[in-house]
Amino acid sequence: MATGLREGMASIAQKGLLQPKETLAETGKKSNSLYIGLPKEISFQENRIALTPLSVALLVNNGHKVVLESGAGNGANFSDRDYSEQGAIITYNKKEVFDADIIVKIAPPTPEEIAIMHKGQTLISALQMGNLDEAYLKALLAKKINALCFEHLRDEGNVLSVVRAMSEIVGATTVFIAAEYLSSVTGGKGLMLGGFTGVPPTEVVILGAGTVGEYAARTALSLGAEVKVFDSSIYRLRRLQNNLGSRVFTSVMQPIVLGKAITTCDVVIGAIRAKHGRSPCVVMDETVSRMKPNSVVIDVSIDQGGCFETSQVTNHKDPVFRKYDVIHYCVPNIASRVPRTASYALTNIFTPILVDIGDMGGLMNVVWSKPGIREALYTYQGHLTSKDLANMFNLPFKDIELLVVSNQ
Repeated sequence: MATGLREGMASIAQKGLLQPKETLAETGKKSNSLYIGLPKEISFQENRIALTPLSVALLVNNGHKVVLESGAGNGANFSDRDYSEQGAIITYNKKEVFDADIIVKIAPPTPEEIAIMHKGQTLISALQMGNLDEAYLKALLAKKINALCFEHLRDEGNVLSVVRAMSEIVGATTVFIAAEYLSSVTGGKGLMLGGFTGVPPTEVVILGAGTVGEYAARTALSLGAEVKVFDSSIYRLRRLQNNLGSRVFTSVMQPIVLGKAITTCDVVIGAIRAKHGRSPCVVMDETVSRMKPNSVVIDVSIDQGGCFETSQVTNHKDPVFRKYDVIHYCVPNIASRVPRTASYALTNIFTPILVDIGDMGGLMNVVWSKPGIREALYTYQGHLTSKDLANMFNLPFKDIELLVVSNQ
């Protein structure tokens, strides 16, 4: 009975959303024109930008207006001139950027940025639930911001598109970081990551068989390293082997086998994610103390607390420290180490969404027609539409489908 009622309400909402689309089609392209703002990121060492110059050119050619805060692309080596040549308007006034109808950025807006946003704006940014507080949500709700969390965007294959893209980049990058810190130039043991004829390969242990682990394994194998992958899930280990197309050493998290692998290897990459809360700490202080001198530990899970007991948060300017003569790399935002590549990956996801918002007559038509985008909408017209966030902060929750029906 409840399912039938929900389907009926959904059908009414969908019909209602078609009406503004038809009206906009009659008034011509200008009515669908979007005003998009690209503010400069002020989060610590966030070098990525949501849209590249060529994506801006595509949006401008589709009749949209893009305003960029001066210097917003510098971290990814895109100059103001690169953007202005593709039709973007460059401004030194942050308020002018935040006057846009749609704000697209990487980090969540700060309280000061929310203060200069106007009612009814659309926001596309990260949510970063680990750092989220109730005051942030209430500020968005008070301004009736329609906010999309890009970590929850899903593509046609029901894959978390941004998370997947960033994980692929991080997985491959960790191996290059390991190669850097194995060399004697950075105080490492002077090994080349990999191997060649007559020389034993370096040994790489990867904790976690998710996307980061898969791409770390793929990159390490391509360089000739000997790879061992550990995970608590047989399914994920089997999937990783199938995706790699080759047999690699895999094992569940058996303490004796894991301990032996870690204390004899050259590199350990920790990529164990928790669905909720802190990542599990699987490598204890005592195990790290028995690792070979000048070995390298890279803790990708550090943004969730880390999976090594010896881990401490570092940053891109001071990325490593030593404990028990083991080099530890514990930078949370590894994708910002290669911000230009990461920006290209992000713009490939965001640009089609923005084009669709213009072509389909507004955000809600896109949200309704694409379930993968609907899941990412967490505030709409002053209502909290994410059940998880509502439960987390004990705030009222509104079903987006019922809200659309009531607004027709």
